[in-house]
Amino acid sequence: MISADDIEDMTDLTTEEIAAIAEHDHIPPLDAALLGDYLMHLHHGGQKVQAMICEDIRTALHADDVPHARALYAVLHGFLKAHPEAVRGSE
Repeated sequence: MISADDIEDMTDLTTEEIAAIAEHDHIPPLDAALLGDYLMHLHHGGQKVQAMICEDIRTALHADDVPHARALYAVLHGFLKAHPEAVRGSE
């Protein structure tokens, strides 16, 4: 049987990145892993994932949840370091 860890290992995303996608789309982590993997294989898909994480940061800031916004910023920083093609404006 395939576990959640197996599915995550099949993607280029970290647990935290998958959690940010799940938070953004209000879906379970396994579905978020599949969605994230799908997006990362699309043209400019990395930029879509980057936008999701940025929207999560904005939502946390609007809710005055600064610790969560900081955690999401760390996720964004790691994501962009691992996926420089996801930087908006890069082609």
